[in-house]
Amino acid sequence: MSLLELHDVIRRTSLSKATIYRKMSNGQFPKQRQISERRVAWYEEDVNEWIKSKVAQ
Repeated sequence: MSLLELHDVIRRTSLSKATIYRKMSNGQFPKQRQISERRVAWYEEDVNEWIKSKVAQ
């Protein structure tokens, strides 16, 4: 299972940081995971599934 940092998620989705966090708070984007006290990341599979769902629309 691979992890993506915020800059990777931004690059893959073309969304801004603010948009990613807004969509997360609305339940429209996968939640980040706490990987250490000061770091968060997203599961690559979760982000890929979100991208696939947007392409299918």
